[in-house]
Amino acid sequence: MNKIILIGNLTADPDFAITPVGQVPVCRFSLAVPRRFKQQDGTDVDFIQIVAWRKLAELCRDYLAKGRKAGIVGTLQTRSWVNNEGMTVYATEVIADEVEFLTPKKEAIKFKREVEK
Repeated sequence: MNKIILIGNLTADPDFAITPVGQVPVCRFSLAVPRRFKQQDGTDVDFIQIVAWRKLAELCRDYLAKGRKAGIVGTLQTRSWVNNEGMTVYATEVIADEVEFLTPKKEAIKFKREVEK
């Protein structure tokens, strides 16, 4: 079974794009998820990369922004490729199946008005 459930805050505005092949909407963002305990180095948060596709990507583009709280349900995916220097690079990210926008409605309305200006 591969299922991930996360709640955290966006570290930056989402990055929205349309794939060149197939014209599929994709939205990428990073979620800061607090840990239960601090590590020896003082780290108390993990930064998790999230990817949303199609209609969910468009909703994330429209309703998420830096600092906003979101709940994510998805699957963990690891991929690799060889970069220009010939080294294998790995990326681990969560492919979102569901996104819950957890910022209070009052703040979300204020955000929407700011975007429309």
